[in-house]
Amino acid sequence: QVQLVESGGGLVQAGGSLRLSCAASGRTFSFNAIGWYRQALGKQRELVATISSGGNPNYADSVKGRFTISRDNAKNTVYLQMNSLKPEDTAVYYCAAKRSTGWPITQYEYDYWGQGTQVTVSS
Repeated sequence: QVQLVESGGGLVQAGGSLRLSCAASGRTFSFNAIGWYRQALGKQRELVATISSGGNPNYADSVKGRFTISRDNAKNTVYLQMNSLKPEDTAVYYCAAKRSTGWPITQYEYDYWGQGTQVTVSS
């Protein structure tokens, strides 16, 4: 079985930074795309960023220029560097891994999900 464990969340003031990590354990194989999603209270889960197996990133418009996704395949870990945080970034952040090839179009194409880590940005 594969497990994804997120870490790095916490409480930060607006304008601050956090770095989230997503560590994979178990039979990790070589994941194709890895995504970060977030879900704010009372809202639907939304895509934050995706990174391909080759390291090509894609970002939601709301985080472009502020967040950076990266991956270390040797460590089976994906990172999300979050700078210039805003109160509207407050959410539970989840990482997800897709084993099959092809760029994920929806969250339903991911095979594994972590339990999430809370990020709270105070104004």
